[in-house]
Amino acid sequence: MRHSSTKPPLGQNFLVDRNLQAKIVDALEPDPQDEVLEIGPGHGELSLHLVGRVRRLILAELDRKLARSLAEQFQDRNDVTVIQGDVLAMPLGEITTCPRELKVIGNIPYNRTTPILFKLLERPRPREIVLMVQREVADRILSPPGSKEYGALSVGVRSVAEVERVLAVPRGAFRPIPNVDSTVIRIRPTSPPPLTVGEETNLRVLTRAAFQQRRKQFQKILRGSHEYELDGFDVDELAGETGFDLSARPEEFSPQQFVELTRALERRRVDRVGGRAVHESKREPLAEEGVRDSEHAPGQRPSKKR
Repeated sequence: MRHSSTKPPLGQNFLVDRNLQAKIVDALEPDPQDEVLEIGPGHGELSLHLVGRVRRLILAELDRKLARSLAEQFQDRNDVTVIQGDVLAMPLGEITTCPRELKVIGNIPYNRTTPILFKLLERPRPREIVLMVQREVADRILSPPGSKEYGALSVGVRSVAEVERVLAVPRGAFRPIPNVDSTVIRIRPTSPPPLTVGEETNLRVLTRAAFQQRRKQFQKILRGSHEYELDGFDVDELAGETGFDLSARPEEFSPQQFVELTRALERRRVDRVGGRAVHESKREPLAEEGVRDSEHAPGQRPSKKR
């Protein structure tokens, strides 16, 4: 675990329990053919358990002094590469020639867990990710629908990957001792990806809109969101199409239900845009039509104003 503080350059807590170090590395199931990226290696606590067990080990360390120390420590090894820099600014394609086969392990800063996690889940995704995170973050990722911890992080991660809790790491395993407990999780991105790139973007939009107002009914969120422009009639049709009770709150919808709702909303958007285009192409000039723009054929619902 890497714990931030106000002390320069970077305040850190280092895992000193060698038994736990070995268990974390074993959770990655290192193989002689593997290429492994370790994020935040620190003094090399996990690195020493990986060296010689994998084909190539890449150490990405933000702290300049630690990066220099690691480079000196492993200078005689051709299978170890030390990169000093921010992993958020490192495209996986620049670190490895085959991102989809990469394995990732790390004790990451708790104040950067979410951005690093979502960075790793950008395409192309690694084959496997083992991270030590704050216990509360692990609870949020793994919590079931309906629980208070369940939210956008739960949906965002589990809609594209399988996640499991590997082991608990008590605060006493670190020096200096932090004020939080940790959990090691294993993330295996689903391959092939279950969603298209467009669906993943639309899912993020929906989860953001939903969990910003998590205490509201889903139908009210959809009606009030400028992203969807739905009225009561639309919401009723959407509920009928999906079979979902949209009077429930977002926290009651599983990741898969969020995916299905995202797809249904996109189908309605495409149909609406397509219908508007067909309608406009068939219209005659108003002077020849002899009708006002506000008039519609009997039974026809007016197009929504954008």
